[in-house]
Amino acid sequence: MIEPGLYKHFKGGRYRVLLTASHSETKEDMVVYVSLSYGTIWARPAAMFNETVQYPDGTSGPRFVRE
Repeated sequence: MIEPGLYKHFKGGRYRVLLTASHSETKEDMVVYVSLSYGTIWARPAAMFNETVQYPDGTSGPRFVRE
């Protein structure tokens, strides 16, 4: 489970996780979060929120890191 709070995206953006929810049809865990720069609200599957990604410098690490 992803805890509400501030997170940094690997590309540099900062986001506030508001809550987790369940997809109405698949029951997949979803993360609802807001961009601190633009105020836009996003939803992403929790598995994708937590996944390891390749950084622009060729290394890899988490997509989001809690601040």
